[in-house]
Amino acid sequence: MAKSTKKETLDKKKDSESKDVKSWQLTKQHRIVLGALLVLFSIALLVAFVSFFIYGKIDQSAVSELTDRKEVIQNWLGKFGAYLADLIIYRGFGIASFLFVRLFFLTGMYLVLDLSIKKLKATWFWDLFAIIVLSVLFGFFAASLPELGGTIGYELNLFLQDYIGKTGTLLGLIFGLIIYLIFKLQVSPEKVQSFFESTKKEISEDMAVRQAVVSSNDPSYNLEEFAVEEPAEELEEDLIDDIHLKTANSQFEINKEALKPTISSSSEINLEPTLKPLPMDILPPNPEPIKEEAFVIEKAPEEDIIEENLASKLVADFGLFDPTLDLSNYKYPTIDLLKEYSTGGITINQEELEENKNRIVETLRNYKIEIAQIKATVGPSVTLYEIVPEAGIRISKIKSLEDDIALSLSALGIRIIAPIPGKGTIGIEVPNKNPTMVSMKSVIGSAKFQEAEMELPIALGKTISNETFVVDLAKMPHLLMAGATGQGKSVGLNAVITSLLYKKHPAEIKFVMVDPKKVELTLFNKIERHYLAKLPDTDDAIITDNAKVVNTLNSLCVEMDNRYNLLKDAMVRNIKEYNEKFKSRKLNPENGHRFLPYIVLVVDEFADLIMTAGKEVEMPIARLAQLARAIGIHLIIATQRPSVNVITGLIKANFPARIAFRVSSKIDSRTILDTQGADQLIGRGDLLYSNGNDVVRVQCAFVDTPEVEKIVDFIGSQKAYATAYLLPEFVGEDGGLSLEMDISERDTLFREAAEVIVNAQQGSASLLQRKLKLGYNRAGRLIDQLEAAGIVGPFEGSKARSVNIQDMASLDQFFNNEN
Repeated sequence: MAKSTKKETLDKKKDSESKDVKSWQLTKQHRIVLGALLVLFSIALLVAFVSFFIYGKIDQSAVSELTDRKEVIQNWLGKFGAYLADLIIYRGFGIASFLFVRLFFLTGMYLVLDLSIKKLKATWFWDLFAIIVLSVLFGFFAASLPELGGTIGYELNLFLQDYIGKTGTLLGLIFGLIIYLIFKLQVSPEKVQSFFESTKKEISEDMAVRQAVVSSNDPSYNLEEFAVEEPAEELEEDLIDDIHLKTANSQFEINKEALKPTISSSSEINLEPTLKPLPMDILPPNPEPIKEEAFVIEKAPEEDIIEENLASKLVADFGLFDPTLDLSNYKYPTIDLLKEYSTGGITINQEELEENKNRIVETLRNYKIEIAQIKATVGPSVTLYEIVPEAGIRISKIKSLEDDIALSLSALGIRIIAPIPGKGTIGIEVPNKNPTMVSMKSVIGSAKFQEAEMELPIALGKTISNETFVVDLAKMPHLLMAGATGQGKSVGLNAVITSLLYKKHPAEIKFVMVDPKKVELTLFNKIERHYLAKLPDTDDAIITDNAKVVNTLNSLCVEMDNRYNLLKDAMVRNIKEYNEKFKSRKLNPENGHRFLPYIVLVVDEFADLIMTAGKEVEMPIARLAQLARAIGIHLIIATQRPSVNVITGLIKANFPARIAFRVSSKIDSRTILDTQGADQLIGRGDLLYSNGNDVVRVQCAFVDTPEVEKIVDFIGSQKAYATAYLLPEFVGEDGGLSLEMDISERDTLFREAAEVIVNAQQGSASLLQRKLKLGYNRAGRLIDQLEAAGIVGPFEGSKARSVNIQDMASLDQFFNNEN
């Protein structure tokens, strides 16, 4: 009786407990409402946290005055959001508090979707663990920024450092990260090893399993258990990661302990790619194993993908080719090397603008020209007045009043644009009485230049609307600069070169500089081994002797031809595609391929070259201008005498991009720009840029000689290449070298080169490059030595040299006679 009464009391106690549990459980509607509330609260937390990092310092003083309605809060969630963010982030766990957003969002979604809470418990545990570890970690590395680690992370950090020091604290944090990786992310050496298993091994294992199933003759062999036993470990890991399976009628969970090698219902879980066993009744009575089947299937995929995956395998093993690796520690020039000339920007003189406006309107009214609207745009050195005439006024009538308006304004260089391209207005450009100097620092530091996605960006200066004017030299593709003496050509050249130095690595661009005046470009001698290119066996990279210019230009033509051959072999159309293909390791350096830097030819005074060399200079310049843009050779030519015998029609046709500084006559302006206007500029860097039909007025940025010296000193003081970029040697038709060479001075590969030439019956340096894996310079010297010995014939232009020895026996006899 005592036992029965005790049992009844236990049953009553269990019933009361179950009733309490049932009464505590939420209904479906309550779960949805509570879940939606948590989701919205997580979104509100995210908004409050994000705005805290923007306006947290502004709102910090107002957090304590929440009851004062006059206090202005910048937080996007108002005073409540500012208080929450300050409590959880600043006085809490810092930036790691963003994980609370995830926790509340997941909790709400689990409640709304009526999912099991078991996984949520583990998520809360590990996220709270991560919050504490990250808070202490950020407090360790950013003690000066309490927003990163929060007050809790900062205090825990100090507490731990007092007892175990900084090293012990760091080791403890590393141990916490290891615990998170192992238990939460399930990282193990076996998983890392299995990630790198090859496809060949997997195929062979699958075939071995298939063959074992087919060839099994044992009736007691349990196929069902065999099919399920292998993927059970994978299923077990997935279920540990909280994958909850639902059927149509009920919801159930599978725990790690409940997993068994066999599964009762095949409709519950779909195991792929597990091989399904063949029914015993359809198996052949005496299956015979196929001996060669596995061998054939293993080899088939290798034949198809070995060539295709060679480049991707190299990229996977070594990464993309980095041309800057030789100078990996190279630092670009800093902006503080440049001088800031203007401090307050453009100063707008209201009285001057009103006065000029009244005089323009008065002058036009004197000639019975009424204006419907007038607007002024103030630039650094010029103000643009845009006028809209009344209906019925002819534009040519306004344009003919250019001199009258200049007389009324008492200004130098009035320029009328009638009409302004793209606008329904007429422009009158009037110089400012107090022009503002445009510094190179303001142009280089502008976002338009720093964020320019161009191959060769050039910052010329600022337009009338005070916008930084940036153009791409690679798209021009060549630039012609002209203007009278002292109007800013040399400063413009320095601005162009400075822009490229600030944007491109020494491995990406090389300069060939020609300076007949000998004083303009010599500053750049200090960066010879970084950025300059020159001919072999020359002392100075900057060419000041006009006699050497012809050889340099012809050498650039040889370089152009060599690059086009590389592009043809690589089956690409331009240098950008070629370099991308080379970086992806799809081109073999053993076949002569190499990374191609851009080459920029800068000529400071072109008229002097035409006077001294004439056609010998004009022809290679024209050839480079016609062909070299696709292989990355670009020309910048400047001259102070823009006459038709200097800037010929052949050169103008291949230089669509032109810069005109102030010139003395309309004829010179038409020679440069094919239109007038350059004669009405005001000088001191005022220029017109034309690339096609559009003409833009720009105030060139001023870069002084001391600034250029600072830049080249900064670059020159860094680690450089062993020598300047060497251009290929050029040998003229008359043979610029003496053919009488001493036998003792021959190259060590002379006999091998002779055998290659005689076997191929074709004398060319490119053949020696490919067969003997030589550079162009050494192959060219070998050709000269073979010519001096009489084995090959003289230079015949684009044709290959003739071979004077017909077979190997004659070649052996030739060497025996020499000995």
